[in-house]
Amino acid sequence: MTDETEERRVDERAPHTTIIREKSSSSGTGIFMAVILLIAVIAGIYLFTQTTSNEAAKDDAIADAANSVGSAAEQIGDTAEKAGDRINEQ
Repeated sequence: MTDETEERRVDERAPHTTIIREKSSSSGTGIFMAVILLIAVIAGIYLFTQTTSNEAAKDDAIADAANSVGSAAEQIGDTAEKAGDRINEQ
């Protein structure tokens, strides 16, 4: 994507100067690289959002399991208390 300009002077003592300018044509490499970069950025964002949602799902599952364990422990405690009350009544 660089433009190359070449200047040639024919003779310093001559009354005129001839300037030849050559511009290089673009081969499309820059556009191709930009498209590849854009695809890579979109893929990275997609993978990041999928990982984030998976982490949220794991966190929710762990919280639900902890709540279930807490409920089970509370039921066991209630049952043990009732058993203790029955033993004391006898």
